[in-house]
Amino acid sequence: MRKADLVNQISEKTGIPKVDVLVTLETMFKEVKESLLSGQNIYIRGFGSFITKKRAAKIGRNIKRNTAVHIPEHYIPAFKPAKEFVADVKKQRTGT
Repeated sequence: MRKADLVNQISEKTGIPKVDVLVTLETMFKEVKESLLSGQNIYIRGFGSFITKKRAAKIGRNIKRNTAVHIPEHYIPAFKPAKEFVADVKKQRTGT
């Protein structure tokens, strides 16, 4: 599913114009990014958490030149689904 498909489905189910749904989604995405950039995690009960994970410094390898490359410590964004969300997906996918 693409963003356009999501906007269409939300618009059809709620009766809200597609433009308003798109603006709301874009604002949500922007707020999630800004919160993670400022170091704040986002917790949505029953859905999941948007968090930043710390990656330790390590030595990587440039395979073209066969040289070692130092990769510094850094943070990456991640999504951790809630237990209820995971259980619902498992139940739906297994058909029970």
